[in-house]
Amino acid sequence: MAICETCGNDYARSFTVSRNGDSWTFDSIECAASKLAPSCAHCGCRILGHGVEATGTVYCCASCARMAGHNELVDSA
Repeated sequence: MAICETCGNDYARSFTVSRNGDSWTFDSIECAASKLAPSCAHCGCRILGHGVEATGTVYCCASCARMAGHNELVDSA
């Protein structure tokens, strides 16, 4: 069993995520997302999909990007 780095749960079905030479142990996708997913620069929500990017800043959607002044970004129609 291994201990989740987000919630501290000692869980038999934990898993490890590795990225750029670092690795973390989690007991659920929810805990992994909470720790690793980027946050929207406008509203702060976790970005679990593709999101949008403007001038190196990531937003959850074009609406948040526009509210931050990036009027050129639009969602798919």
